[in-house]
Amino acid sequence: MLRNRFVVERFIMAYDKHVAERIRQWVGRKRGFEEKAMFGGIGFLLQGNMCIGVWKDSIVLRIGKVVWESYLEQDYVGEFDITGRSMTGWVLVEPDGFDTEAQLDDHLTVAMEFVQTLPPK
Repeated sequence: MLRNRFVVERFIMAYDKHVAERIRQWVGRKRGFEEKAMFGGIGFLLQGNMCIGVWKDSIVLRIGKVVWESYLEQDYVGEFDITGRSMTGWVLVEPDGFDTEAQLDDHLTVAMEFVQTLPPK
């Protein structure tokens, strides 16, 4: 029994509740967002499309393929790769990349603007 509990806990990653709350406050001022548990973290969907997430202490942004490579050149931004395979059009931003509310707003706005171009699900 203990072994099974260990295996389950090992694969369920906790996410930073403070980061999630900062994003909740931001999306709370916008229309069309819903929150959903996913990929061992939490996701914020815009009109049914994944847009923003919290994974461990980082944020996940769906920014699209057009700006993906240039976005990766920013400090504290890396490929979103939690399975061993990078997801083109998605990035992971480390906590130092969204220390301030202005930095967080900039990142979340890029993701929101991209996802608004997608058809609602």
